[in-house]
Amino acid sequence: MVQFLDLKEINGQYRNELIQACTRVIDSGWYISGNELTRFESEFAEFCGTKHAVGVANGLDALILTIRAWKELGRLKDGDEVIVPSNTYIASILAISENNLVPVLVEPDLASYNLCPVKTRAAITEKTRAILPVHLYGKLADMPAIIAVAKEYGLLVLEDSAQAHGASINGVKAGNWGDASGFSFYPGKNLGALGDAGAVTTNDDELAETLLALRNYGSHEKYKNLFQGVNSRLDEIQAAMLSVKLKYLKEEIEHRRKIAAAYNEGIKNPAIILPVNDSSLPIVKDESHVWHLFVVRCERRDELKKYLAQQGIQTLIHYPIPPHQQQAYKNLNYKKYPISEGIHEEVLSLPIGPTITTEQVNQVISACNSFSC
Repeated sequence: MVQFLDLKEINGQYRNELIQACTRVIDSGWYISGNELTRFESEFAEFCGTKHAVGVANGLDALILTIRAWKELGRLKDGDEVIVPSNTYIASILAISENNLVPVLVEPDLASYNLCPVKTRAAITEKTRAILPVHLYGKLADMPAIIAVAKEYGLLVLEDSAQAHGASINGVKAGNWGDASGFSFYPGKNLGALGDAGAVTTNDDELAETLLALRNYGSHEKYKNLFQGVNSRLDEIQAAMLSVKLKYLKEEIEHRRKIAAAYNEGIKNPAIILPVNDSSLPIVKDESHVWHLFVVRCERRDELKKYLAQQGIQTLIHYPIPPHQQQAYKNLNYKKYPISEGIHEEVLSLPIGPTITTEQVNQVISACNSFSC
């Protein structure tokens, strides 16, 4: 059986170091907002190239609290519009509506599955105040173009980098393009904790200070509360685990790129649409993509998924239902988004991860090629 992602095996590689890190925290007697969190925040900020990284409880909170902080600082207000891709995971949109802002859905570029700068510009109104590009599947959105649009109209940019740890364009990494960025360290991410965890990266000192308070009951000093905050702190054990795994992230990304290159070269079935590599570089050298997911499309997606399962290959669908068709947003009466709807009906994610072997990769390729057109 080729598992989609074997977290036990992935974390087993670092078992001794993870146990040592956990033991260090237990023996310290300090379990919340201590040295391990400070250390990881510093390491992750350095990794992303930003001044600040603020650890929070999860990736959704990273987005919610950033928007909330901008409201506290007077940069956003209720009713403001935020442009977001229509084919993203619902968390990106929940962060907007949770703050009483309006999500404006924009169709993606079909080649990259990411937010289209041209369509983004067309969606801007007098109420638009921010853009929330999502680096879907591990590939950076066209950030130079998106940043140019944002500067032209004076808009904030909040990157959703939950799937793109380490991806870069021209040496600038995910998390260091916009005014801020939200990261998830959910266990299945490229940099995954052993539980829920998240962080915000930014170069904005005022925003970072506001986030530090908001995540801690709105308190900047014990028993003094500047804001009506929440409890969303990245705990010491998860911070310690992430410090261990961050050391190996670059190596794991390189392995993912090699798998992606093998799939792109080896899968020849005309019924299967492969990801478009729009870089002039080969996949293994294209730093804009860290291949969190290897997503193909097929008109007979469900048949392909069933066939691969029969061949001992586990696949997943990211994502089966677009956000605008979810019950949660029925009150917004969104129009149809044919590109997104088509994507969600056809996408299938093949196994990719740091422990998948060459033999398993070849098994996936062979099974895809033997699927009847």
